Amino acid sequence: MARKPVRAAIGDFWITCQVCDGDLFRERHVMLNSVGMEFLKLAWADETARGLICWQCGYVHLFVNKDIKFYRADK
Repeated sequence: MARKPVRAAIGDFWITCQVCDGDLFRERHVMLNSVGMEFLKLAWADETARGLICWQCGYVHLFVNKDIKFYRADK
């Protein structure tokens, strides 16, 4: 894994993995493409989400909440 791990929170709530309860993630932007926008060649205008990929098991969590905060973590 190339990126450094992060921890994430929304307000006072720390996010943990739904599968393994891990608290370290890789973060990336994810496009939420729709069929209609793809058909019209306008996929670039679709909404984006923040993807948190669990460092331990690889499960992908998607968030559209703009209040999510990321904190560097030592592995």
